[in-house]
Amino acid sequence: MEGPAATMTVRDVLYMYSVARQAYEQFMSVCGNPEQAQNTVALLVWLDQGTISAIHHVPGIDAGAVAIVAEEANAVLECLRYPMPVLPPIPLISTLCMHGGVYIEPGFFAFHQDLVVRGVAHFLEGAGKFVFDDRLNVLLRRSETGLVGNPPELMAPYSPLPMAVPEDCRSMFVTFSKTMPLHREEVFDYFREKWGDCVVRVLMEKTTGGNMPTYGRIIFKTEAIVNLVLNGERLVKISIGHREIWLRKYIPRVIDVDA
Repeated sequence: MEGPAATMTVRDVLYMYSVARQAYEQFMSVCGNPEQAQNTVALLVWLDQGTISAIHHVPGIDAGAVAIVAEEANAVLECLRYPMPVLPPIPLISTLCMHGGVYIEPGFFAFHQDLVVRGVAHFLEGAGKFVFDDRLNVLLRRSETGLVGNPPELMAPYSPLPMAVPEDCRSMFVTFSKTMPLHREEVFDYFREKWGDCVVRVLMEKTTGGNMPTYGRIIFKTEAIVNLVLNGERLVKISIGHREIWLRKYIPRVIDVDA
């Protein structure tokens, strides 16, 4: 869906993804969780390949069906956190895809989870930054009614490259049991093997006297990966090698970790 970035403005991107914006507002009206609504739209946009055009059918369905699509999409994304994702049925998403003559079953997302995550993250870090920006969309509507001219924010050149964000914004704080410790390589490899080259590094608590660390920090390459891991939740639990770990957004403070 993305054209030549060098000739596009932010306004062009908002027009190109106007259906995605409309779908986002519908998902917000039924779930009220911005992260989950954004991830749902990003997943459907990623599916918008070839003859599939699931996102374009969302504006034509009622609120009850919109809520079901959101539930199905978020169930898919939540399952992708786990070591062996077993995805629930997604009858409505499959039906939307069938309008393009393609049948999508849950196993498709599990088998291609690295592609799914990269594609969803690409949209969230690129066009999605503008599509989900409420202020920009208000400016667009006002400019269309003639209340304002062409705001410079809308006429700015669009770049599909991810915006640079500080490490703190793309980090997660991880805790685990002292009796079931993990090595940093195990945490690093878990995400790399599932979702590809998405981790910069893993830091662990500095300890003395042979004590095992009980917390650490994962620094991802993009903020979108953090949002996909949490998917609108404050705290999530996953298992690595049958050992449970808890993850949440990293809040900067004085923490003693070993690089």
